[in-house]
Amino acid sequence: MNKQFEIAYFSAEIGISSSIPTYSGGLGVLAGDHIKAAGDAGINMCAITLLYKEGYFKQRIDEDGIQTETYPRFDPEPLISQMDLQFSLQLQKREVFVQVFRFDYIASSGHNIPIYFLDTDLEKNIEEDRNITHRLYSGDKNHRILQEAILGFGGIELLQNLDQHEIKTHHMNEGHCSFLTLSLLERFGGDKAKVKALCHFTTHTPVPAGHDHFSFDRVKSKLDHLIPDGLALPSMKDSKRLHMTELGLHFSRTANGVSELHGDVAQKQFPWAPIKFITNGVHHSYWMGTPLKDIFDEYLPGWRENPDKLLDIDTVPDEVLYKAHLDRKRKLISYANSQTGKALDLDTLTIGFARRSATYKRAQLLFSDLDRLRELGQKKIQVIYSGKAHPNDQEGKELIRGIINKSKNLFGSIKVIYLENYDMWLGRLITSGSDIWLNTPLRPNEASGTSGMKATLNGVPNLSVLDGWWAEGCENEVNGWAIGDPDHPDNKKDSEHLYHLLEDRIIPLFYDDRKKWVSMMKKAIKTGVRFTAFRMINEYKNKYYKT
Repeated sequence: MNKQFEIAYFSAEIGISSSIPTYSGGLGVLAGDHIKAAGDAGINMCAITLLYKEGYFKQRIDEDGIQTETYPRFDPEPLISQMDLQFSLQLQKREVFVQVFRFDYIASSGHNIPIYFLDTDLEKNIEEDRNITHRLYSGDKNHRILQEAILGFGGIELLQNLDQHEIKTHHMNEGHCSFLTLSLLERFGGDKAKVKALCHFTTHTPVPAGHDHFSFDRVKSKLDHLIPDGLALPSMKDSKRLHMTELGLHFSRTANGVSELHGDVAQKQFPWAPIKFITNGVHHSYWMGTPLKDIFDEYLPGWRENPDKLLDIDTVPDEVLYKAHLDRKRKLISYANSQTGKALDLDTLTIGFARRSATYKRAQLLFSDLDRLRELGQKKIQVIYSGKAHPNDQEGKELIRGIINKSKNLFGSIKVIYLENYDMWLGRLITSGSDIWLNTPLRPNEASGTSGMKATLNGVPNLSVLDGWWAEGCENEVNGWAIGDPDHPDNKKDSEHLYHLLEDRIIPLFYDDRKKWVSMMKKAIKTGVRFTAFRMINEYKNKYYKT
């Protein structure tokens, strides 16, 4: 008899390893950390996602800042094992076959969490259907509907094929997974109460573009008999659209946002659905730089199993901690120089900014006044950027182009580089090797912001707007700095405050008071303990996971 799982974790993307390109950014990487932490905690869970054999994309940025994309094919084996299991779904009035692959995440304790990948790239499918799962977040709305059908309806079909009859919680990450509720509804003969009793929903973004919605007629034409007659959701009172987040919320017993502030924002977005919050966390041992891991193994034994041990960071000598940071910074600088031909140096205050290129993240805020920036930062700061823009996001691409071209105007005074192909490997390098982590979202659009958590766990102070997790974690001028007035975000005022902090607080502290700087690094690490996936997974276990 198959092992019976209690939690089925669904996500359109999962970043479990840099070697498996089935993720785009924050949502997928968070999903990977969730699974890692669940493994550490011994939670009886499996995870379900899609297998994207062309991944997200490989990024190329030319000297003018123009991003282009290529899609090298990913061969899943031997990293991911092909199972002796196929099933089919009726989509677009024809049979679409799905192959199942499996990856076993084995925690240090030996606990195993299998991740099941669904793939339509089979010879028995027609070309159009083979391409359903070929790329993450690609194609038009028709394509997205089909991908989400494979994930939702296909995920439940997979569980049936695996003889999984003890699932007590189907955890949906965003509306991409919401079709699973309709599959359960059909299996329970239309009993909505039974479906709600088995589902939990997590929303990860306050940005409207992050919530898929489709013409109801379009959905019916694609999925036909899979959509029940008479389906009624709050949004459908005024339109003929199927809102995927509302679908998931409508059939869930519980729901959460991913920070305290985001929980409030999400509740206002969907006032009819009770939405609480669990602030995201990051897997502490995965995101820690190797030099820090080594000194923590020596001075704080047991920290890998229990990150609360890091609260005793003051027992680590200042010079030992700072040397470990310099070792990691040296690796970052070496990699950056090898990729760009620039001459970043080890002694200069290095600012890191790496995340998806989206307009609300305001990546160019630092460049609002180039003369002012040049004056305060002359030979005193260097900046490392990284991040991809979605292939269809012209505004995001323009942001990258603007950073590249504005940085040319700083030549000779401030070194600025943009590293291609931001992924988990590079993310770990930048968050652990920078001296300062910069984050400038337009509040309240940053639901959580996990890159800042990774930085703070590595002793890298945050310089950030009070949005997402930083609204909870910031102790101003103790573990980092807060940019701007949280109640009145304004580009001009925020940039002026950013310049003030750099010139009058951060640069003098970095160069003139190493003891106080290292003290801030230690305070940052203590703060990071509150924002680990270790804490996060235990909150999900205690609040939302039925056992």
